[in-house]
Amino acid sequence: MTERKHPSGAPWRNFYGRFKGKTLRKSQEAYLEEDLASLSPGAVSWEDNPERKPLDPGALFDGRPVWLEVGFGGGEHLVHQAHRNPGVGIIGCEPFINGVAMLLGKVRDAGVTNLRVFPGDARDLFDVLPERSIDKAFLLYPDPWPKKRHHRRRFVTPEHLEPLARAMAPGAEFRVATDIPDYVRQTLIEVPKAGFAWEAERPQDWRLPWDDWISTRYEQKALREGRVPHYLTFRRAG
Repeated sequence: MTERKHPSGAPWRNFYGRFKGKTLRKSQEAYLEEDLASLSPGAVSWEDNPERKPLDPGALFDGRPVWLEVGFGGGEHLVHQAHRNPGVGIIGCEPFINGVAMLLGKVRDAGVTNLRVFPGDARDLFDVLPERSIDKAFLLYPDPWPKKRHHRRRFVTPEHLEPLARAMAPGAEFRVATDIPDYVRQTLIEVPKAGFAWEAERPQDWRLPWDDWISTRYEQKALREGRVPHYLTFRRAG
């Protein structure tokens, strides 16, 4: 059977999240118009890069180590890490344009320059990331897709984890934060299958946040609603 494709030539990939929410403020529209293009990591979309030429993440950041945050939400953590770690470059991936606009406002306020933004599906970014090019990755409070029949839509499935693992360097750290117990269960099953080792040795290793953690609005919502965050640290096998 012929593989189903988009007119652009891209493989047919169902996307179940939202691309846009409520109407953007004028200031947010300005951020998108004035700042987004200059913060692009390069040609990622199939329309702009139909030959799927790989990015050179190191060249984006003058040879510095490169980190990746998948689904950065409102961008609090991404900007925090960029400000805290000027010696690295960070690529943030987020398809929800309202979140992208929020991030761009934070970037202006913080004045950070060591990050790039891809406003789209992480799978398209994985297509053009070279092997072993990412030194640390973050997956923080991803969409839980709580209904059992929707668990295949979660990020912690082979469709996402296998290309992520390919892009990560041996020994690279992968952090996952979630407040959903069943998401923890699926993460602990699927992430090791993709070539990562869970680093926890005692309960504090998953009950306490990382030393450089900043609590996001999603985490604050979870805490208000009585859910318990879990902080999972994995290491890419050599």
